[in-house]
Amino acid sequence: MDGSQDAMVEALRLVRNGRLMDATELLQRRLTATGDGSAAQRPPAAATPSPLAGTTARLLERLTAKLGAPSPGSGQLAHPGNVAAAAGGEIRHLVHTEPAGSRAYDLYLPTGYVGEPVPLVVMLHGGKQDAGDFAAGTRMNDHAERHTFLVAYPQQSSRANAGRYWNWFASADQVRDRGEPAIIAGITRQVSREFAVDPSRVYVAGLSSGGAMAAVMAATYPDLYAAVAVHSGIAYGAAHDLGSALSAMRTGGRPTATSALPLIVFHGDRDSVVASVNAGKLLACQLAAADTANQSAPTVTTGHRGHRYRRVIHRGRQGRSIAELWIVHGGGHAWYGGSPNGSFTDPAGPDASAEIVRFFSEHRR
Repeated sequence: MDGSQDAMVEALRLVRNGRLMDATELLQRRLTATGDGSAAQRPPAAATPSPLAGTTARLLERLTAKLGAPSPGSGQLAHPGNVAAAAGGEIRHLVHTEPAGSRAYDLYLPTGYVGEPVPLVVMLHGGKQDAGDFAAGTRMNDHAERHTFLVAYPQQSSRANAGRYWNWFASADQVRDRGEPAIIAGITRQVSREFAVDPSRVYVAGLSSGGAMAAVMAATYPDLYAAVAVHSGIAYGAAHDLGSALSAMRTGGRPTATSALPLIVFHGDRDSVVASVNAGKLLACQLAAADTANQSAPTVTTGHRGHRYRRVIHRGRQGRSIAELWIVHGGGHAWYGGSPNGSFTDPAGPDASAEIVRFFSEHRR
């Protein structure tokens, strides 16, 4: 790699970290060193624009476009989450509208995507988050780069919920072809229709209220997804209004066993927002919905990756995993192995994103 390429790579890194001025200075120094621009030997007069400015601006526009961030001078600041979420591929900001409603969503296209069918992971953020924040915190786009899959990040509207929580607890948003499940399914179908997606490898995951909504999606659209991941979430049917939702967050409620989709659950045993009893309720509902005659005894292992954890794997008679539960000892209400660039993350392992991607890769619809 020559000096120009090195400079572009370093400038890309600086833009990713929100350091646009540093990236500008680096590119100007590089252009000066290579003789690009007639004012390389001495600074131009204050009233005369530098010949380097146009070239530098064009380079920065290319870099920020690659990251899905606004160009410098556009009057907008790049959203920190969007900058941190960029892993080398392309972020598209899209909107899906249908009779049930409309939601914005981000779509990440990895550099390895060349139009051949690839998996799709739908990621549902938690309350007080948005798509860019969740992408940055989970580092899921980094995994998409390594394994070549698309990632869609539906974004809850503050009009639908002032705190941007998914309305997993509302009866109107717990049924197929209505409310938020219909909108999220619509986003999934739109991406699958407009891009090359392998329909047998479509997955849904979420954190907190997004985890609870991921459980709703597994229950209402088991024909659309191949597996589901619930991080610090709540089982389907555990609540039907705001009052019962607050109770279920503490007690687990009385959920309904409706989906036999392969399930992976992450939960901290020190979670003070959504009690870890909910993880057990999720697992119990999934196993009850599965064919109990074809289940083998669970495998229990323990380990230490930042946090200590207990991992329980339930398999069918043929060895195929039915459900996987990770209880993180000392863990709070946060995405484990996450990046501090996003909210509600715990950088200490185990790496939830890596394990979720590994689990999804084991299952096809």
